[in-house]
Amino acid sequence: MIVLGSDHGGLELKEAIQAALAARGLDVNDYGTDNGDSVDYPDFAEKVAGAVSRGDAELGILVCGTGIGMSIVANKFPGVRAALATDEFMAQMAKEHNNANILVLGGRVLTAEKAVKLVNIWLDTHYEGGRHQRRLDKITQLETALRAGKM
Repeated sequence: MIVLGSDHGGLELKEAIQAALAARGLDVNDYGTDNGDSVDYPDFAEKVAGAVSRGDAELGILVCGTGIGMSIVANKFPGVRAALATDEFMAQMAKEHNNANILVLGGRVLTAEKAVKLVNIWLDTHYEGGRHQRRLDKITQLETALRAGKM
């Protein structure tokens, strides 16, 4: 399952992405927002990143005005590797090298067409593993040490 979330700055992009995911036949859960009223992006990042962190969802997509705020919040959650992508190469590398489980996009910096393209690249790219796994393992070790108060 893929979970989606956006603030008001990412609403239109999120809706375009949701339609594209549905067209691919993917199971999607939309955590909001569902209108253009001003809202706080941490509330929606928490829902999506929390679901991915707990294992309730395999993947997530977050959209705010630039993607920066959502990225900051999402990466606070254990096991979350949220990657902001603004072009095709970043979307590919987010999955291929970093095995990003949340893709973050900017609603005010991307067109719907471009965002859907980035989502499709991210979904269709496979994690390469190998030398990259060693690096992800170091991130996991760091998260564990921080949670245990050893740093």
